[in-house]
Amino acid sequence: QVQVVESGGGLVQPGASLRLSCAASGAGFDYFNIAWFRHAPGKEREGVSCIGSSPGSIYYSNSVKGRFTISKDYARNTVYLQMNSLKPEDTAVYYCAIDSSGARGCTIYRTSFYDNWGQGTQVTVSS
Repeated sequence: QVQVVESGGGLVQPGASLRLSCAASGAGFDYFNIAWFRHAPGKEREGVSCIGSSPGSIYYSNSVKGRFTISKDYARNTVYLQMNSLKPEDTAVYYCAIDSSGARGCTIYRTSFYDNWGQGTQVTVSS
C-alpha cells in the first residue's frame, strides 16, 4: 500500500505561481507512474499531467501545457507540479495519483489506471 500526501495548495491571484508536492511512501518509487488530476465544482475530474517510470514519459493536458511542469525528486520520493501563470479556470481540488504496478508509461485519461490516491489540495485562483 502506497500512502500519498499532497501539499502546496492555496489562494493566489491570476498570473501567480504555486508548486504542489506529492509525497509517496512505500518501496518502489523509481517504478511508480504518478499523475495529477483536478476536480472543479460542476465539472468532471480532469487529468492535468503525469510522469512515468520510463525516461521521457511526461504528458500534459492542453489546458496547462506551457504553464505547468511536472518533475520527480527521487531522493525525496516526491513529485512536484510547478504551476505558473495561473488562471481562474485552474481553480480546483488537485489530486495526486500513483500507479504502483510497474507498468511502463503513464496516462492522464484514465483514473482507473491509478490505485493510490491522495486526499487532495485546494487551489483557488481569484482576484
